[in-house]
This record gives sequence, structure tokens and C-alpha cells, in this order.
Amino acid sequence: MEKKADRRGLGRGLSALMADVNLGAADDVQTAPQRQELRIPIERLVPNPDQPRRHFEPDQLKDLADSIREKGVIQPLIVRVHGREGNFEIVAGERRWRAAQMAQLHELPVVVREFSDSEVLEIAIIENIQRADLNAIEEAAAYQQLMQRYGHTQEMIAQALSRSRSHIANLLRLLALPQDVQDMVKAGSISAGHARALISTENASELARQVLTKGLSVRDTEALVRKQGGKQISERRPRHREEKDADTRALESDLSANLNMSVRIDHEPGGLGGKVSITYRTLDDLDLLCRALSLIPRDMGD
Repeated sequence: MEKKADRRGLGRGLSALMADVNLGAADDVQTAPQRQELRIPIERLVPNPDQPRRHFEPDQLKDLADSIREKGVIQPLIVRVHGREGNFEIVAGERRWRAAQMAQLHELPVVVREFSDSEVLEIAIIENIQRADLNAIEEAAAYQQLMQRYGHTQEMIAQALSRSRSHIANLLRLLALPQDVQDMVKAGSISAGHARALISTENASELARQVLTKGLSVRDTEALVRKQGGKQISERRPRHREEKDADTRALESDLSANLNMSVRIDHEPGGLGGKVSITYRTLDDLDLLCRALSLIPRDMGD
């Protein structure tokens, strides 16, 4: 029942949040509150554990803290009741909360709202995307969380967040990359464009290190991948399997994004059969795959 309620709520986060704050506004710009503001002791505010943004730039926090010391926190935080201890969970405004602690404030202005867990995650994604604060891996992980924990589809997420389905799918595919490559994207060492070019390769980590060492552009990276791919094709696969149709490639991408594992489909040319290969990186991945396959009805082909 809870999951169904979350499904219906998807998309409400943006309109609900915009009723109270203007996400496009800077942290120190006054906006007209639509709900009564309260002032809450800063120690009664707790961060959202599912906050998609994992890294807060220290220099930016310091600048905001300096502004808060001078002008205070003008834009209220959006919070919801948290547990029975009189605390409140931050729905939007964790950056202001962190900076306010640096500025040694004792209380903050808040607006209390009622949100489901799914809506809280959606709002956190919206707030960070509006301010361009999420890196590609953080954004992809947040979308994956909406899908895995709350059962939302790529289409639902795309519609709710005003993103194209291909944008959602392409970001989710980044999670199939090795962890060290994902870490490079998080650190800004390589861009999401570089990472996308490496998704289809079997030696993504090695190529990513080359990209980083040589300072290759995205176009240069794509050329490097084509060169590596051509070598692998000539050595490992028959020539008639070099090209795949767009539908097969799209299906590979969708399956890879949904499973967070590398999926390869080899369909026999002119035939009805073929082979699906799924590459898992950890035993947890294997366990997830086994559980997913066990949910397929036995009579689905009847």
C-alpha cells in the first residue's frame, strides 16, 4: 500500500516545493513564503539520509556561511516531522543548514510540510538539479533509488522531473561502469561524456586512466574506444556480428540500466535465437540477479 501511495505522489514534489520556495533563487535571495515560518533550534534539524548530493564543496560552504553571518538565512528550509523526539528532517536546504552551523547560528527559519519518503527523495533531486549541484553519478544513483525503492519507471521519473527518458537511461547506464571510473566522474577528473563513451568497453578502467593521463577530449575518447573495439571485434567475434540494430542496442542499454550490470545481447542474424550475457561485479550483484530472475513467472511463455 505504501508503494502505491508513493507511485501516485511522484511528480507532486516539484509543485509542492514550488509553493514554498523558488528553487532557482540563490540562497540569500528573499522569496515570499506561502506557509507560516517557524524558527527551530539548529540541533533539532537532521539531514535526509537519502540526500542524493554526497559532496558539499568546502569553499562554497564557507562563502555561504560568510553571507549568513552578515544577512542571516533569508530563505527558509523545508522540513518534515522526524520521529517522536521533536526533531525535523531537512527536505530542502541542507546546504544552508551546514553553512549555518559554520556560522554558529542557534536556530533557523523553516516551513514544515508533509511528504512521503518518495516525495522527499524527488524534491531533493529537483533542488540539486535546479542548482546544478549533482554530479552525473549522484544524479544516476538518485534515479536508481527511485526505481528500486519505490518502483518508479524511467518514464515516470522523466515526466516528473521534466527530463527526457533518454537522459534518465543514459545516466543510469553510468552505474554499470567500474567503481574507479565512477569515482573519477564524481571527482570531476573525467566528464559524464567521457564516461558514456567507455560504457560499452570491457577495459573501461584502463581506458579511463589513459583519458586522464593524456587529457583526452570526449571526441578523442570515442575514437580511442572505436579503435579498441575494432581490435576486439577482429580478434574475438565473427565479422557478421559487428553491427547491431538500434532496437537491440536500446534493449541492451535499458537492461543494463535497470540491473546496474553490463548486459550484452547476441542475436543470431536471420534467426529467432541468440544469447544474453550479464556481467556481475560482486556477489551482491549475483544475488540481486538471482532474485530478479526468480520473480519471472514460469508460465510467461505459454
